Amino acid sequence: MPSWAKRHWAALAVLAIVAVTVLINRLDGRVWFCKCGELRFVIASAYSEHTSQHLFDPYSLSHLQHGLVFYWLLAWLTPRLSWQSRQVISTAIEATWEVIENTPLVINRYREATAALGYAGDSVVNSLGDVLACVIGFAVAGKIGPRWTIVLFVAIELAMIATIRDSLLLNVLMLFRPIQAIKEWQMAHP
Repeated sequence: MPSWAKRHWAALAVLAIVAVTVLINRLDGRVWFCKCGELRFVIASAYSEHTSQHLFDPYSLSHLQHGLVFYWLLAWLTPRLSWQSRQVISTAIEATWEVIENTPLVINRYREATAALGYAGDSVVNSLGDVLACVIGFAVAGKIGPRWTIVLFVAIELAMIATIRDSLLLNVLMLFRPIQAIKEWQMAHP
């Protein structure tokens, strides 16, 4: 293996994981990006046909939170691994979720149990953005330490609840143990 590859093996592994995720999502019939034909980098609205179709949207923050959680969970579970190894594992977990999230079973579950009634799954570009957000979250957690990671996680939760009536924790709750009152509150968004 060339010396540059030895130094950058983790980055190469992350790129390979991303490439495989893109390939799987595309082979599963996911569109590259929004059917509107216009690629946008950021969509501010969580209540739009553009949500989950462009690179980043409000839910990208929940994927950043995945990275925050994965950093500390993997540091605790695998303390002897290098941060590069944990980054690769974190990216693989996120990429796996991106593939699972876009299966008909999970898409239908989102439609049934959550306020995402018209959810049709992520575009390939949005899945790429979600994985990138996780990678960024992982890197941020490593830089700011555990205390500030918790502060950031909670701040994102509160900001998402205040602005879009959804968050990572609410999303997980509603996916696995839906509560009708929460669903009604979410659907009554401004």
